[in-house]
Amino acid sequence: MLYHIPNGGKRDEKEAANLKRQGVKAGVPDLCLPVARGKWHGLYIELKAGKNKPTEKQQAWIWALAKQGYATAVCYGWEEARQVIVKYLETGG
Repeated sequence: MLYHIPNGGKRDEKEAANLKRQGVKAGVPDLCLPVARGKWHGLYIELKAGKNKPTEKQQAWIWALAKQGYATAVCYGWEEARQVIVKYLETGG
């Protein structure tokens, strides 16, 4: 049930305005796994590469999601994301 939230990438002004009208929100994490485990309603993952850090908007979303009962993680690369997902599914955290 894992899916990608296509918020990233560069867009021209017209496309950005169109996506905003459709409800796209800046800062929403990249991946969502809407599967409850333990005390969590689901898992959200923000993917980063290299030395990139979450933006203020991304940090705000991560905090708000955790407050609402979602597990959250910032992962550097697919291997770390895989480890987080497997651990979450096996142990609920």
